[in-house]
Amino acid sequence: SPSVSASSAAPTKTAPQKPESTPSKTPKTTPSKSRAATKAPAKSEAPVTVSAETQAAAEVLKLVNEERAKVGCSAVSANSALSDLAEKFSADMAARGFFDHTDPDGATPWDRAAKAGISGLGGENIARGQADAAAVMEAWMNSPGHKANILNCDFKTLGVGVHFGSGGPWWTQDFGY
Repeated sequence: SPSVSASSAAPTKTAPQKPESTPSKTPKTTPSKSRAATKAPAKSEAPVTVSAETQAAAEVLKLVNEERAKVGCSAVSANSALSDLAEKFSADMAARGFFDHTDPDGATPWDRAAKAGISGLGGENIARGQADAAAVMEAWMNSPGHKANILNCDFKTLGVGVHFGSGGPWWTQDFGY
C-alpha cells in the first residue's frame, strides 16, 4: 500500500511583550498582558496509509478537473455519497462478473442512487481493464459519451470508485448536480 507522510509542525512559543518604557500621548495598540503563549497541538509523526483504490480515485478526480478546466468548466467536488455508490458498483461488477451500467438484477445507475438515498445523479461512466488513473481517463476522453459526462459543466460533484482485482480493475464515475 502506498503511504503518505503526515506533515508535522513544531510548537512555537510567543515571546512575552515588554511594556512601553515611556508614556506617550498617542495611543498605541499593544498586546494584552493577559495573553498567554499557546502551543500548537502535536501532530502524529506516523505515516498515513492510503489504499491503492483511494489513491487512484483521487487521481481520477484530479485528472477530471484538469480536463474540465481546459474547456472552462468549474471543478467538480468529491462527494462521499457518490463515491460510496461508485465504489460499491465497481466491487459489485467484479464480484458478480458483469460489466454494464445495468446490473444483473436490472437496476440502473439511477435505481442504485435512489436506493442509496441519493438524488441528483447526472451520469455514470464505467471502464474495465485500464491499469491506472491516467489510462482510464485516456480511454474515457477518447469515447464521445464518456467525454461528454466528464466535460458536462452542469455537473458539480463526482464520486469515483475503483476495484483492483483479477480481470479488472473496474472503474466507476458517478456525477451529480
